[in-house]
Amino acid sequence: MAEKIKMATPLVEMDGDEMTRVIWQMIKDILIKPYIELNTVYFDLGLKKRDETEDQITTDAALATKKYGVAVKCATITPNAQRVEEYNLKQMWKSPNGTIRAILDGTVFRSPIIVKNIKPFVRTWKKPITIARHAYGDIYKDVEFRVPGPGKAELVFTSGEGETHRETIHDFQGKGVILGMHNLDKSIYSFARACFNYALDVKQDLWFATKDTISKKYDHTFKDIFQEVYDNEYKDKFERANLEYFYTLIDDAVARVIRSEGGMIWACKNYDGDVMSDMVATAFGSLAMMTSVLVSPDGNYEYEAAHGTVTRHYYRYLKGESTSTNPMATIFAWTGALKKRGELDNLADLISFAEKLEKAAIQTVEDGVITKDLADLIVPEDIKVVNSEEFLLAINERLQSIL
Repeated sequence: MAEKIKMATPLVEMDGDEMTRVIWQMIKDILIKPYIELNTVYFDLGLKKRDETEDQITTDAALATKKYGVAVKCATITPNAQRVEEYNLKQMWKSPNGTIRAILDGTVFRSPIIVKNIKPFVRTWKKPITIARHAYGDIYKDVEFRVPGPGKAELVFTSGEGETHRETIHDFQGKGVILGMHNLDKSIYSFARACFNYALDVKQDLWFATKDTISKKYDHTFKDIFQEVYDNEYKDKFERANLEYFYTLIDDAVARVIRSEGGMIWACKNYDGDVMSDMVATAFGSLAMMTSVLVSPDGNYEYEAAHGTVTRHYYRYLKGESTSTNPMATIFAWTGALKKRGELDNLADLISFAEKLEKAAIQTVEDGVITKDLADLIVPEDIKVVNSEEFLLAINERLQSIL
């Protein structure tokens, strides 16, 4: 066998939960370690370890990403009340993705992995649609209060000089609920620049959508900052590259995207991006066929799978049953991180290996060797449904022949 590829700088590796954690290890054992002298700074972001460390490990992983520049992350559980009971947690810990995104102040770019034999559900779509999701604030950094009964809720801001500004939210006559959200101009400027830079990089038009007609201050601030950044910094660059930027309302954007042939970047606020990336991924075939990368303004990258931890498969796996879980998004998280690490360290063989692994993975699906979730999507129906490990071994066969 050829000598293993050496890495100059470690990747930050963030392990995760449930079935994706199992697949994470399989990908490393079957597709990466035989070919690369894998060098990682490892963080276990499994729920038990987060609970043990009072979630400090999540912060440490994000800070390590700032130090080393490139991270790869497995899917993780964001606990709800049922998970607190199931895992006997000290508290309902926040989303690890939310914590990491806040520390890196990045933008998440998500694109479908396109294969010839999976046709999008939207018949007009011919090119991939990338969702650019703002990764700071909104409901992911919210403050919530369950109103116990009648009373007056107010929004109070006290300036550094001690001046107070108050707005009545609602005069409650009975029980209810209050949500307080915030965002930062600094983060919105970073988001806008990340989107414009990415559009120029991949040579695609950029659309941005919020609901400024209803949210006349919060959403309007996003709209205004995007327009200011475009007019002052990017208008000439976009015109020279023959690219278009435009703003529209989120409901109009949905209608336009569905009627389009794709091929654009659609920038969304945090929650909109969360929902729309799942919609786009599913309409292109599967959430497990989506790449996801968090790009920070100071040039740090965190690659991840955009889907959940595949709980149902994990419970079957624990019973010793065979599971057919799609590892494509997790493979592409690894290849994305390896390519970027190779690019930053000027290691052509590392970039080449990652590209060949992607090619082998796509070829496997196009050859009709697939996991169960893709069975109803493949055209024509000449397919072989395999379990997770068999799928990875099939990719490895093709990888060896490409190498």
